[in-house]
Amino acid sequence: MAAFTKLQVLQAMQQTGMVPVFYHSDAEVARQVLKACYEGGVRAFEFTNRGDFASEVFIDLMKFSRRECPEMILGIGSVVDAPTAALYLQYGANFVVGPYLNPEVARLCNRHLVPYTPGCGSVTEIGEAQELGCDLVKIFPAGNVGGPSFVKNIKAPLPWSMIMATGAVEPTEENLTAWMKAGTTCVGMGSKLFPKDRIAAQDWNYITEKCRFALDIIRQARG
Repeated sequence: MAAFTKLQVLQAMQQTGMVPVFYHSDAEVARQVLKACYEGGVRAFEFTNRGDFASEVFIDLMKFSRRECPEMILGIGSVVDAPTAALYLQYGANFVVGPYLNPEVARLCNRHLVPYTPGCGSVTEIGEAQELGCDLVKIFPAGNVGGPSFVKNIKAPLPWSMIMATGAVEPTEENLTAWMKAGTTCVGMGSKLFPKDRIAAQDWNYITEKCRFALDIIRQARG
């Protein structure tokens, strides 16, 4: 069962403005990355459902998070069907993210009052997601569907929209400022936040400092 309410999850994402997106088959690496992000100020973290036995790593990570990072809101990403979502909800996922909109997943998550953030690439898809009860929608891949200008243009006719941009998001002042100024609720960031060479070198302090830097830029951009 989720340890955080739907409102707590959405508030954490909105207040911090960033949700790291990460997957690794080694549970120890996942634990260290989660802890590094936590120490850097991150409070919502998306572990992606990729690779064999991803659910086993997630279970380990959830137990670790509740013990060592009690304020961290851990969710699951890359979910494309309801059975998979149900599995992770049993493992304590506090939110569910998918690459595209699946009405069955939306209904399942609504039943449990767990936020579901589906990937959308058009105004129509965003509208459909909102009709299905998705408070926060993900534009994905954000760089390909129009970048920050797409968010700005969406917010004009749909000002109530809460949007997470994932894809083409980088931990730089120019990039993050553009997304925030456009009206993005939060950003999802993966490979740019976790360079493979840094992970291989177990340079966890680099990740902590990069998270602090990105969160600081987001705060400044919001004014």
